[in-house]
This record gives sequence, C-alpha cells and structure tokens, in this order.
Amino acid sequence: MPQLSISTNVPVDAIVAADILKDCSRALAKIIGKPESYVMVSINGCVPTSFAGSEEPAAYGEIMSIGGLGPGVNGKLSAALAEILETKLSISSSRFYVKFDDVQGYNLGFNGSTF
Repeated sequence: MPQLSISTNVPVDAIVAADILKDCSRALAKIIGKPESYVMVSINGCVPTSFAGSEEPAAYGEIMSIGGLGPGVNGKLSAALAEILETKLSISSSRFYVKFDDVQGYNLGFNGSTF
C-alpha cells in the first residue's frame, strides 16, 4: 500500500496535477513492485515553502509503504520523482527532499481494519 504525498510552493492547476498524479502513481508501482491499484498519490500546490533561505520552486515528498522500500529502491524512486517534478513544475532536483517510511502493517488502517 504505497502512499506518496507531495507539497510544493509552485501553483498546480488541475491539468498539471492530473499528469503528476498519473506519472507518480505509475513510477511508484513499477519501482516498488506493487500493483498500481494499491497506490495513493496526493499533491498540494501553493504551500508556502522556503528551501535554503529562498522561496524559489521547491518540493517535499513523503513515501509510506508496507515493504518494498530500501537502499536499492529509494534512490530510484527519488530520481524518478525528481524528474517528474522537474519536467512538470520546473523544480530542480536540488530543491526536492523526499522521506521514505517503511511501516508495519499493524500501523496502517484500511477498510475499517489494519493490514
């Protein structure tokens, strides 16, 4: 159950958001190796953000998954997401942080229960 949340100080209109959601969902599923039907992605634009003392375009992401994350995968995910944000929102990869969180199933609720 991979979940990705992205916050950025760049305005994101509905068309661009739809493209980013689609591209990130596919990349996440492919790289982690889980069905895309389990992937959730959200993006919030226009979030006041300062990075390195500047309000130039920047983004922060968090990926949470039950398994599938680790040293060999996280770098690939970081590169793929940075490329999407640079292509779609002109955010330099040097202005994007992403946090990875591999959680235990009992710490994630779904459908009125836990995994």
